Amino acid sequence: MTEPPEPIPHWPGKLVSLGDYQVYVRSVPDQAPEPEATSTETDPREPAPREPALCVHGLEGSSRNWTDLMDLLRSRLVADALDLPGFGESPPRPDGRYSIAALAETVIALIERNGRGPVHLLGNSLGGAVCVKVAATRPDLIRTLTLISPALPDARLRLDLLRFPLMSVPGVGTRLLRQVQQLPAERRVADVIANCYSDPRRFPQARLAAEVAELHRRDALDYPAAALVGSIRTLTAETLRGGGRPAWRDATLITAPTLVIYGHDDRLVSARMAGRAAHAFPNARIVVMPSTGHVAHMEHPHLVAAEIGVLLAAASSSGQTGQAGRTGQAQTPEAGRAREFPLAPAG
Repeated sequence: MTEPPEPIPHWPGKLVSLGDYQVYVRSVPDQAPEPEATSTETDPREPAPREPALCVHGLEGSSRNWTDLMDLLRSRLVADALDLPGFGESPPRPDGRYSIAALAETVIALIERNGRGPVHLLGNSLGGAVCVKVAATRPDLIRTLTLISPALPDARLRLDLLRFPLMSVPGVGTRLLRQVQQLPAERRVADVIANCYSDPRRFPQARLAAEVAELHRRDALDYPAAALVGSIRTLTAETLRGGGRPAWRDATLITAPTLVIYGHDDRLVSARMAGRAAHAFPNARIVVMPSTGHVAHMEHPHLVAAEIGVLLAAASSSGQTGQAGRTGQAQTPEAGRAREFPLAPAG
């Protein structure tokens, strides 16, 4: 049996100042990868310029979650990935806020600081909810939007997820986290992978040691528990606020070409939300991926890259890239019609 290839190293990063606080940002090299030779003839055409992208991770995640997808998109996108305040290697905001609005402010501030114009914005889970807020409030900053299992409110009660509202109760969440921290780091990493992957065996074994070491490092800090509990309270509050309608109302305001991906086997965000997403996002293509959990970009990065390729091609050919946010309306009759739910990857 052939051994799986070694995973690529995580992209280098640095702390970036956003005024009175900093966030850690990983970036791919400025130089695009050399294309594979497919012909002996020289193609006189210049390659299309690469466009800026920003990736936003989910709850308990970090910029490392995007390593493989960023690599696969390098020929088309110059991607950054940030650690949200209090996660990864980013310190918390000085105001201690973890609301969707506060995290959206951070994303907006980073896009504006980079000064590279509208970006292709990608978000997973909590990061997906943050990206919805950014795209709804600042359409001028968004070229296209890709959401992977976005944590938008689901009013249906799920007994297996009752621990989330329970952790929102003052004092209870921190106490529960202390109990969890008594477990070996290896066990906690394995539990997260089991919850987020359809098949945990797809997680690269070569990266396990680094994740365990990262968890040990965060255990020694004084703010990760507050960041996690604060974010869980945010998601719970979004569900309770107006029955979750305000968050979904933001989705209806988004004008950028949008791709929304759900995992058929997602244990955290139900794939049944695809139907509501199809009705809410006015200019979106919705995809449900089989044999996929909560982090499709990590479990099946090649398939997600193919879907994003479809999004970029459609946006480019219709002239919508970088313009939908300015016009506020669809540019072609086809915009917003692709609401089917294919059970196989595009392309």
